[in-house]
Amino acid sequence: MPDMLSSGRARAALASSARVSVELLLVFATVAVALWGLARMWSVVWPVIIALFLTTLTWPLTRALRRRGWPSALAALLVTLLFLLAILGIVALIAVPVASQSGELTDGVVEGIQKMREWAAGPPLNIGDDQITAALDTAAARVQGSVGSLVNTVATGVATTLSGLVTAVLAVFLMFFFLKDGPRFLPWLARQLPGRLAHDVPVLAERAWDTLGAFMRSQALVGLLDAVFIGLGLWILDVPLVLPLTVLTFVSAFVPIVGAVFAGFVACLIALVSNGPTDALIVLAIILVVQQLEGNVFQPMIQSRGLGLHGAVILLAVTLGGSLAGIVGSLLAVPVTALIAVIWNYLREQLTEPPQEPEPDKSQTGVAAPGV
Repeated sequence: MPDMLSSGRARAALASSARVSVELLLVFATVAVALWGLARMWSVVWPVIIALFLTTLTWPLTRALRRRGWPSALAALLVTLLFLLAILGIVALIAVPVASQSGELTDGVVEGIQKMREWAAGPPLNIGDDQITAALDTAAARVQGSVGSLVNTVATGVATTLSGLVTAVLAVFLMFFFLKDGPRFLPWLARQLPGRLAHDVPVLAERAWDTLGAFMRSQALVGLLDAVFIGLGLWILDVPLVLPLTVLTFVSAFVPIVGAVFAGFVACLIALVSNGPTDALIVLAIILVVQQLEGNVFQPMIQSRGLGLHGAVILLAVTLGGSLAGIVGSLLAVPVTALIAVIWNYLREQLTEPPQEPEPDKSQTGVAAPGV
């Protein structure tokens, strides 16, 4: 009899495990199909994501104007124009000082190349001008032999640039419409959904919006810390173009990995051609220290407080996102993880909290309400 009971329990356990496995496979298949469809529609989805990011940054000002009685369309238009002016101002802060000191930078580049040639000609390398000329001739021959691939690379770069411009323009237009009609979305969504979904989905959407805003604010704070510390180091070393480099560091913080590498490369290059290799190495050390503090200390701490995620979870999410989808995956890893946490917490609340029973109408039961 005990053997029959144990075998029955084993069969029941196996059946339950098989059912759970099938359900998990169905969930994974659904997620895979959803990701496949998302990839097919990425040219439309990506501008929407960028517009949502921009809207979270500009919504506080729009909300303040609407509370002062501004029409929604006028408030959205003004904030969109101010945003475009801010972008142009950032470009001017970077481009104008660079253009004004372009002559000095060009002379510094030429002088730096000459110093590198003199250093290479001495011990221990002992590379003469004839060897350098031969290397340049070899490189030129290789370039001439790969003209076709270079043309394809240039064409691909031009197409990517045009696609980026179209995405940026579309994102700005979407941002305007989100700012203008955003508060109408949740009531409209509640009217379109049946039953309990009319309550659950708008609540989840509102929490997701708050989480996205917290992510953008934390990312801006991390970029500000990077810009302050790196800009302070450049100012102490008397590196030219401190203000444009500081602004570039702040803006590039919104693009993971590539943004930091690009801003650091520009800062080291300017330090090399203007101050020499010693200061360039010091600038590189400062940038590496600040980037390590950002990636391992500042960003996990700030985002874990704003998003309710542990710092280790954020590090793992960025690593996984970068390995799966490169730069875009690194950019979206943290907000996607935070949104998953929002959905999970809401489901846990709904499954663990007992349903609230409506209070009896005391006017019908004959019991007077307090104070009556």
